[in-house]
Amino acid sequence: MTRLVIFDVDGTLVDSQAVILAAMNAAFDSQGLASPDRAAVLGIVGLSLDQAVWRLAPDHAPEVRARLVDGYKASYHAHRAQHGAAVGSPLFPGARELVETLANTPGTLLGVATGKSRRGLDALLSDHGLIHHFATLQVADDHPSKPHPSMILAALAETGCAPENAVMIGDTTYDMEMAAAAGVAGIGVHWGYHAPESLLPHARHMARDFDALTGLLAGQAA
Repeated sequence: MTRLVIFDVDGTLVDSQAVILAAMNAAFDSQGLASPDRAAVLGIVGLSLDQAVWRLAPDHAPEVRARLVDGYKASYHAHRAQHGAAVGSPLFPGARELVETLANTPGTLLGVATGKSRRGLDALLSDHGLIHHFATLQVADDHPSKPHPSMILAALAETGCAPENAVMIGDTTYDMEMAAAAGVAGIGVHWGYHAPESLLPHARHMARDFDALTGLLAGQAA
């Protein structure tokens, strides 16, 4: 039996809030618009960028939202070019150890389902030295935005794993709704960008820290 463990990235494996907030503020500043508050920006983390901007600027014309998307990308890419992807998105304590342990567990495959672009995800995982641990990488370039189940369904197909043998780990309601829509178990984490209680309607389990997450995954494998 093959088990597939799928991770969200921002707010789950890495703490990218500083660079996300800075890039979004720069995008809104470039258009002479007031920046959304911190809670609003963190509330859209996990969505594909066009959907995220639409939620933050629903009353603005499509061409303005398009410029906001471009401005965000430009700021984010500039930061990555200057500092490297890992600097703006450090791993949460315990993330590396869990990924490496799971990658060396017989019968376990690892995947990613993220609202990041392919370019951004590859740069981030490569800078952290983790990209070789993942059997499937699903990104916003190729799928509808979360919570549509397309990313998970593609990961299952790519790895040949059955839904009942897969789990999705994430910090947002979008992750847990996506897992439920794809028919896989969802594990919500407490340390991310959405309030833990907001994940409960769709999460099968909740993990307060990486030790708890490790225990839940060990139980799932038993």
